[in-house]
Amino acid sequence: MLERLRGPFKRLIAPVARAMVAMGLSADAVTIIGAVGTIIAAIATGVSGWLFTGALVMTVLVIFDSLDGSVAAMTTGGTAFGAFLDSTLDRIADWAVLAGVVVYFLIHTPWSASPATPPMTTSDVMGWIGLLAALYSIMTSFVTSYARARAEAVGCEAKSGVATRSDRLTIILVGMGIAGLSGQDIILSLAMVVLAILGTITVIQRVGEVRSQLPPRDDGTTPNALVG
Repeated sequence: MLERLRGPFKRLIAPVARAMVAMGLSADAVTIIGAVGTIIAAIATGVSGWLFTGALVMTVLVIFDSLDGSVAAMTTGGTAFGAFLDSTLDRIADWAVLAGVVVYFLIHTPWSASPATPPMTTSDVMGWIGLLAALYSIMTSFVTSYARARAEAVGCEAKSGVATRSDRLTIILVGMGIAGLSGQDIILSLAMVVLAILGTITVIQRVGEVRSQLPPRDDGTTPNALVG
């Protein structure tokens, strides 16, 4: 959904990218710094429980990470390895952000202090729901990216979906920020539920997109090109 804002956003961060080029930073260096910073901040946020501060820091780091494409355009014009590195580290950073949410639910929600003590309160139930939704969202996040890569391998495109990477990060960071400001963990749980639902829809959309692009066999069935 937010992909349509990519152009205006690139123009907005262009001055920062030019400053990085002037400092001698390569696109690959920007990619690595942004990804490593995001991983550290995500895990630290989960352990410390400082949701609002963590959301702010990770927002800055996500913006920093998005500068690599602009830096590449101003220097080498982009390389195949740079694109590969960026995509690979993005997957690790995506895992870390959701892992940070999982760690937060395990350590800081009310039920985590005494998960076996009955009766369970609404906060306990929502804590469990948020935890399970975050774990599920890790799966949908990776499958969404895999579907696109696998589609390209068989000559198709699978870029559609209601929740691309930018959408997923926005949902997570906004949920963390509001939960941190309000002190209401239920908001983060609801954000994870929304993320899980939209992630599932996105996977289905991408599978359907690829199916519509693959030519049917003479017998009317779709080639089994996606096996493997």
